[in-house]
Amino acid sequence: MRKAVWILALLAIGTSGRAQQRFSLERVRLGFRLDPMISVLKPQEAGADRNSARPGLNYGLMVDFLLNERGNYAFATGLHISMGGSTLKYDAGKGLEQFRAAPAEYKMKVQHIEIPLTLKLRTATTGYRDLAFWGQFGTYLGVPIRGRADVTTLDQVYEKENVLRDLNKINAGMLLGAGIEYPLGGELTALVGLSFQNGLVDLTRNAKWDDGKVNMNNFALRLGIYF
Repeated sequence: MRKAVWILALLAIGTSGRAQQRFSLERVRLGFRLDPMISVLKPQEAGADRNSARPGLNYGLMVDFLLNERGNYAFATGLHISMGGSTLKYDAGKGLEQFRAAPAEYKMKVQHIEIPLTLKLRTATTGYRDLAFWGQFGTYLGVPIRGRADVTTLDQVYEKENVLRDLNKINAGMLLGAGIEYPLGGELTALVGLSFQNGLVDLTRNAKWDDGKVNMNNFALRLGIYF
């Protein structure tokens, strides 16, 4: 697990290093984002159902490599921590083996290290307060670094069960976003928008859970600042 995390981190650093060799520093934008979000685990097969969504948070570094001098196009990446989860209800015979004797509810809390790999399009500033509009689409790669579940069976509650080893080692999906940028003065620019991540990889290892495919989707309010 630790090796996978270090590999992803080195890939991000290596990508940044190669990009900076090709582009001057004037065409690299750095920023920080803090995204309140709603996270949803979505089972695809019978025997597992979603009971509720879960509030979460996504935060970390933003890096935009501008592809033209005006900054209308950029390769947008970064390194983020995503904290999400959801509440799932499993029928008897489904879920983790030690809890399969009866129906059980799992309050899942999952953390990932994520690297977005996207194309970002940005308009020129408008006449109204120098606002600029942006759109973003692409993919993301993630590695789980923490997994906990509060499991409620018919007669007992198990708190903070460690389920990290029962999660798939890689998560990936589609990323979409859009919003506005507003200059704050000097080198600072504020960013506000909405984003959606649609997980395409099974979050739970089917050999452990016997639950088919469970995707994780996130809806977030994007709050960031470039400096």
